[in-house]
Amino acid sequence: MNIEAIIREYIDKSLHLSLGTCVGNKPWVCEVHFAYDEDLNIYFRSLMSRRHSQEIAENPNVAGNIVHQHALTDVPHGIYFEGTAERLTDEAERQRVFAYFKNRLGTGEEKLEEARREDGHQFYKITVLTWYAFGKFDGDIVDKYELAWNPR
Repeated sequence: MNIEAIIREYIDKSLHLSLGTCVGNKPWVCEVHFAYDEDLNIYFRSLMSRRHSQEIAENPNVAGNIVHQHALTDVPHGIYFEGTAERLTDEAERQRVFAYFKNRLGTGEEKLEEARREDGHQFYKITVLTWYAFGKFDGDIVDKYELAWNPR
């Protein structure tokens, strides 16, 4: 079974994810729209004033999941991850990442301009260290599959 292929297919069909952060032993979860690159790095945009952005500045360790809604009678499936997050401050890097948002979400050029302002939505990168796929991917058993990820 090719867990990487399952993850790539699943995230390609998803627009948002739940992002978990933690500072001072107080966890927080929020929803963000995301884009990703060929190395399965995840990108999102957020204001620096948001709790998750402030917590990433203090503790870059994050976790999250990407889950599609399902009926009670459906077999649940989901993708989970652990990694580190950082705000992107390099202009060339922001321009590169903007292209992923433009292609995936139809994001306009004004989003790139906004990221140049301190009070605007900033681009963030999540470097995933471990991926998990949960569901019935191989036969009749619902199970969790782990993919230790070594970003290229």
